[in-house]
Amino acid sequence: MDSWQPTAEIETLRLRARSLDQVRQFFAGRQVLEVETPVLCTAAVTDPHIASISCQLNSLLDRKLYLRTSPEFHMKRLLAAGMPDIYQIGKAFRDDEIGARHQPEFTLIEWYRLGFKLSEIIDETCALIMAISSACPTPISGVECIPYRELLLVNTGCDPLDEDTERFLQSARSALADHLDSKLEQTLGQNRSTWLDLLMSQLVAPELGLSGLSVVFDFPAEQAQLARLSPQDPRIAERFEVFHRGVELANGYRELTDPVQQRLRFDTDRQRRNELGLPDVEPDQALLQALERGLPDCSGVAMGLDRILMLCNSYGHIAETISFAVNAKAH
Repeated sequence: MDSWQPTAEIETLRLRARSLDQVRQFFAGRQVLEVETPVLCTAAVTDPHIASISCQLNSLLDRKLYLRTSPEFHMKRLLAAGMPDIYQIGKAFRDDEIGARHQPEFTLIEWYRLGFKLSEIIDETCALIMAISSACPTPISGVECIPYRELLLVNTGCDPLDEDTERFLQSARSALADHLDSKLEQTLGQNRSTWLDLLMSQLVAPELGLSGLSVVFDFPAEQAQLARLSPQDPRIAERFEVFHRGVELANGYRELTDPVQQRLRFDTDRQRRNELGLPDVEPDQALLQALERGLPDCSGVAMGLDRILMLCNSYGHIAETISFAVNAKAH
């Protein structure tokens, strides 16, 4: 292939256009309003697993800006200002992410539903994925929902809700024996969340959604991210992820609305960044102000369109779904 040519076939780009139309019809039928929010942001994200891409404008030399990693914070600010149910289709950007399933620039579908319970937003997420896939060569059908704790116990023998950290780490080391070396163990340290990430990515996720969609829900509190904790059991976060053929397609929360808890989570992120030798990141003060103003009870989802198209067309590389991928070889 000549270097000037698209990385996606023309028919795939036609399918992509039909998929975008399908998404808009889906939300229009549910009276969810499409919005646009800035791609250039004044704050990076504190999450130690995400690297923001910074940029500098000649007209604003005294300020560093960042390409958004997600439209989440701006969309929550719209909700706090009084917007109804909203969705957005747009580009997101993350550094240090390139490969068969990752591009530094990718398309996110993100939406927020006021008053939705976790089960309701899960049902809607699966319905949208299946609607997008309906025009593809290999449409997706069938859904299984599995609690995180049950999934981990069955596949690794580790109990993610075990309050004894040392006992949990011993179980995790045993389960991951073939995937560990001394350097990795040192990096993981005593951080339960990173051990859980490794258990999931290496031993659990590859077997999920092999014949349909697998929904993993009720994550441990250490994995809450921006989800609220369950009022019935604070060890559990009201968060879910959707997988197909071992690949994560969507990540959703019953959203955290408490500004005090959000500040504490930002602080935890910054502490972890320090432990990993990563640069510090100032929290997004505008989001905190919006939470103080009052974020309504809501659930939200971020979904990767490129990955859905990759899997439903049986492509081996995400570049095959994108008109001009960054430094990628499709075959």
